Amino acid sequence: MPKVIIHVDGTTVEQEVKENANLVVLAATRQLPKLKYGCGMGRCTKCTCVVINGAENLASPNWKEEKMLGDKIQKGYRLTCQLTIKEDLEISQENISIQVPKKQSVIQH
Repeated sequence: MPKVIIHVDGTTVEQEVKENANLVVLAATRQLPKLKYGCGMGRCTKCTCVVINGAENLASPNWKEEKMLGDKIQKGYRLTCQLTIKEDLEISQENISIQVPKKQSVIQH
């Protein structure tokens, strides 16, 4: 089983998870304490993390992550709600502040 290490709120949580697990689902069912999350659908950015180790074992960022995180993806930022865990992973949610992109207003004439 993959091991996940999460650095959050000055603590480190280390836990084995089932392969193909989603961290936000585990957090919502109280199986992964401390993980910060919100909507679980890639819209609020509350679950944003920085990948410290294991990025090569994750799928490429999807369109939701690209839309919400923009150029921060190149700095290792990801949305935990969009990650499927297949191998060991180490992430941090320490001192992360992401502004949710404003919706484009449609001007009608």
